[in-house]
Amino acid sequence: MSRIVPISNVDVSIIVVSYNTRALTQAALTSVLGETNTLRYEVICVDNASTDGSAEMIAHHPIKADLIRLNENIGFARANTLAARRAKGRYILLLNPDTVVLDGAIDKLVAFARTHPAARIWGGRTLFPDGKLNPSSCWQRMTPWNLFCRAAGLTGLLARFETFNGESYGRWPRHHVREVDIVSGCFFLIERELWAGLGGFDPIFFMYGEEADLCLRARGFSARPLVTPAATIIHYGGASETARADKMVRLLAAKATLINRHWSRAMAPLGRGLLAAWPASRAIATTALAALTGSPSKKASAAAWREIWARRDEWRQGYEACAPDAGKLPALVQSSPRGRS
Repeated sequence: MSRIVPISNVDVSIIVVSYNTRALTQAALTSVLGETNTLRYEVICVDNASTDGSAEMIAHHPIKADLIRLNENIGFARANTLAARRAKGRYILLLNPDTVVLDGAIDKLVAFARTHPAARIWGGRTLFPDGKLNPSSCWQRMTPWNLFCRAAGLTGLLARFETFNGESYGRWPRHHVREVDIVSGCFFLIERELWAGLGGFDPIFFMYGEEADLCLRARGFSARPLVTPAATIIHYGGASETARADKMVRLLAAKATLINRHWSRAMAPLGRGLLAAWPASRAIATTALAALTGSPSKKASAAAWREIWARRDEWRQGYEACAPDAGKLPALVQSSPRGRS
């Protein structure tokens, strides 16, 4: 049974942003309803102008979410920031629509936060639908060495070793509590007070990189993010972004923006150069491999990497260069309090 309670007594505000993921969002909300039993919570959903009936489904889901229907897709970062303005809980939990809460994971994550308050940001463990580890629950910050390893192909060849696959912490199985640089936005718990102090996500980010930026800024507020294996969810990953080239263009733009924001002025050009070397080397390598093997899948991969490289003006200088007005929130928003139209 949902623990929807008066807003003054809310433990955690759960925010879900949807974009054309109707069936997955429905499953995510149903899992929240069935697996969250010890907390007083509210659910705030933002629909980014879906065309698949997502908003209508949310409006009639028994979880009775506070639904914000947007007339345009404003991206993950700004949609979460918009929803957080309504949050009343002591904590804010960001939950992707392509997730399934397992075994009381939200209850356990909040309990972990209460016993480890100094962290101020917390995350759990993510699995793929087949039960195998999905390592995207947390990340290490970018470094010149990490970028070099990715561009040189060492990250893929030696993925199990943290030395060469630092951003993913190697093949660390996420089986014990650990301080990390970045908690993934798919299952991201933060003090509402800290969120407000940081101003939420930087609106320059459309998708990808926003949680990295926030976690790095949060260190200036004494945050030391922790992840725990006690709170486990399924995360499908990338459900709202189906085109590989489009996804990579956004990811690279986000990474370039992180370099611009968090690297020194002297080091930033090196970082952007190493970042650009990654898709360039992949385009060359996959094209050669496709020519040698004639494999249709290799040809498709090569075509995607060549497109990513051809679109480098969209990402190599970061979001600031290609989206100077990205910080503006929409003026027109349709709202359905507690999920009712």
